[in-house]
Amino acid sequence: MKGLSKDSASWHEVEAEAAGQRVDNYLTRLLKGVPKSHLYRILRSGEVRVNSRRVGPDYRVQGGDRLRLPPLRTARPAAGPRPALPPPFRIEILHEDDVLLAINKPAGVAVHGGSGISRGVIEWLRLERPQERFLELVHRLDRETSGVLLLAKRRSALLALHRQLREGAVQKLYDVLVKGRWREPSRSVKLPLHKHVLASGERRVSVAQGGAPAHTVFRLQRAWKDYCLLEAELKTGRTHQIRVHLAHLGYPVAGDDKYGDFALNKQLAQQGLKHMFLHARRIVIAHPRTGAKLALEAPLPSALRSFLSTLDAGAGDVAENIPPEGVRLPGGRRGRPEADGIQ
Repeated sequence: MKGLSKDSASWHEVEAEAAGQRVDNYLTRLLKGVPKSHLYRILRSGEVRVNSRRVGPDYRVQGGDRLRLPPLRTARPAAGPRPALPPPFRIEILHEDDVLLAINKPAGVAVHGGSGISRGVIEWLRLERPQERFLELVHRLDRETSGVLLLAKRRSALLALHRQLREGAVQKLYDVLVKGRWREPSRSVKLPLHKHVLASGERRVSVAQGGAPAHTVFRLQRAWKDYCLLEAELKTGRTHQIRVHLAHLGYPVAGDDKYGDFALNKQLAQQGLKHMFLHARRIVIAHPRTGAKLALEAPLPSALRSFLSTLDAGAGDVAENIPPEGVRLPGGRRGRPEADGIQ
């Protein structure tokens, strides 16, 4: 970085394109090679100043802000060109243009570093794309959830997509396999969710009065003797919303290690399901630059398709394809087009 010295403090002016970023994230990108633990230490100690004032890590920088940076030492780069380290997972691009990037995130990969994870999707993408001046997550997926993940390549695109999310203008559809016999073709679930932290420090969510409003619509797609494949449409975007709503209703997500049936998960692992069966299949947005409707889809991962084939081959009941109207439930009974919501 221009003006940065290992022996004296330096000043840096924030560019207009970075306005609105948290200062900790801004410094992570600005000071490549400096450990995050050190960045947080110099923020807490006040060694980093913005416009001559101390700030916390959640301060959002503005274009023209002047950052005072203390003397910093980074590892000397090896002589000669250094090849980029490839990520330990395949990054499948679903869509890319000048303001937007959509990828198919694999299960088992965190979207960002933290909690013992040094790098997630966003950190790896920034390493692979040093030419990108701006690259931020538009939303998040749980580590074990696969599927469509959106990233913004311009601050204006990030703000436009966040506005769509706040206004409920983004359609988000998931495929989810649950234990149990789902009895309705469609069910609207409105149950408030409360976030809390266990004594171990692990974050959990539960249904509780006074929690944040949360709304999910579930639709039956296929049914077996002991399992059902549902489509979940998020009307709100709360943490662990699909998983907690289903667990509360008595339909644990197959392979869910937080809210699921743990004995069942061991059995499923032996049958080939190694991670949670929750896949972000489809997102529909208005393009942040043109306003045109953009539908993005990620195919069901091969491991999940293989497990459904196992159910087809070994289930006591033959799996049924669910028609869009007049859904057939196990036993030949026809369900109602729309069930009452749960309040």
